[in-house]
Amino acid sequence: MLLTIDAPAAARQVSVRAFDRDWATYRDPVPGRWHALVGIDLETKTGTHDAIVTADTDRSVERLVVAPRAFPTRRLTVNPDLVHPPPDQEARVAREAQHLHDLWDHPAPERFWTTPFVPPVPDEANSAFGTRSVYNGEPRPPHTGADFLSPTGRPVKAPNAGRIVLADPQYFSGNTVIIDHGLGLFSILAHLSQIDVKVGDQVTAGQIVGKVGATGRVTGPHLHWGVRLNNARVDPLSLIYVLGRL
Repeated sequence: MLLTIDAPAAARQVSVRAFDRDWATYRDPVPGRWHALVGIDLETKTGTHDAIVTADTDRSVERLVVAPRAFPTRRLTVNPDLVHPPPDQEARVAREAQHLHDLWDHPAPERFWTTPFVPPVPDEANSAFGTRSVYNGEPRPPHTGADFLSPTGRPVKAPNAGRIVLADPQYFSGNTVIIDHGLGLFSILAHLSQIDVKVGDQVTAGQIVGKVGATGRVTGPHLHWGVRLNNARVDPLSLIYVLGRL
């Protein structure tokens, strides 16, 4: 969700704390107005939560209510090695997982996006965020992104401006590009057939970063778009909704 805060015009700093995390804030062109993009993680407990907003010495508490939601279940048959990695791949899996955690923990402190977020492909999403996944009969963590049923070779565009922080094959997600949009916000674009950027590149909204493929743990060609916000796993389609107009 996007919080809009009307603070005293002279306020030098505005902070937001909710869901046991501190959220980055940024100024609006309107004097005294600030924003904070807040992510509600997939496993957040339902019920009432407090958002504590501080502007210099002024403080207010907003009540947020997280409602329950029932997620569907999908059952997929994939290569058994992509459910239980063989011993010679275990070190790689652990290394890649640690690298991802390091990325989430060290986001760019500045905000790179200044325009609305857009889908990376023109196709419709066909697999919902939060879907419970069963691979080869075994329950696995829920789906933390949106899947788009796109054909192999479809250009994949950056959902918004940012810096490339990963552009490599990964064991589970195949050829993967991760964009750091700043302020703790990341886009993960996975299962690509081709990667067209490298780590350190600055990309603009709509710039092509790769092509749709079927690499990693998949049953066919598609694009997986995941979003991390301050380490919260959030629905990328909700990002388009709340930042659809700036």
